[in-house]
Formats: sequence, C-alpha cells, structure tokens
Amino acid sequence: MKAKSIIALALAAALAAAGCGGDDADAAEPGDQAKGPAFVEEVQFIFLESYPVQVRATIVGTVPTPCHEAVAEVTDTDAGAGTVTVDLYSLADPDEVCAQVLEPFEVTVEVGSFETGDYTLIIDEAEYPFTI
Repeated sequence: MKAKSIIALALAAALAAAGCGGDDADAAEPGDQAKGPAFVEEVQFIFLESYPVQVRATIVGTVPTPCHEAVAEVTDTDAGAGTVTVDLYSLADPDEVCAQVLEPFEVTVEVGSFETGDYTLIIDEAEYPFTI
C-alpha cells in the first residue's frame, strides 16, 4: 500500500511541475494569429458601373487547414506601370489543433478605381491581367 501512495505522490508532483512552465515571455498569447500560406486557384474580376471604373477581385483558392482564414490586402498600386500588388496569406492560431486538410476559400478585395486601359493584378508574383 505504501508503494502505491509513493507512486501517486510522485505522479502528482510530476504533473504539478509540468504545469509550472518557467518564463512565458516568449509564449504566444491566446488568440495570437500566425501567418501562413494561401494558394490561388482562380481570380475573377468584378467591374462596377462607375466612373472611374471601380474594380474588385474575387480570389478563389485553398488554405492549409480549416483553422486558417484567408486575408487579401492591396499593398502597392503603381498607376504608371498599370500594376496592383495584393498580399495574400492566411491567419491561424498556432496552438489550435486542426485537421490537416486543404480548406477552400473565397475572398474579395477592392483593387481600386481605374481609367480605360490595361492593368495587371499581382498576387505572389503571379500576374492576372485585366482591361477596362
């Protein structure tokens, strides 16, 4: 009986020590999001009836898991070169347990307002031309 008590006491001490993790200064706070990849399969353009023409791009693709959320942001517009660059990535909680399967997404981003001409949307160095 004494051996069982010692084992139980040792197990309880080990569990208590495991819960006392030292310095957590570098640990992620609950809810912190880590950047991950997003993979483009298709880009569709929407042209609004306005002057100048407002353009939106619907990006269809996949993210690594159902826990990832796709984010698209216009990061650079070079009117002289006729290019618009979009930063596409995913966000997820790195501590969340999630099934490792590709998850489809669809996100729409405001590309901008444009005069008549030829333009190029750049996402992850891939070019998607459009004409107004």
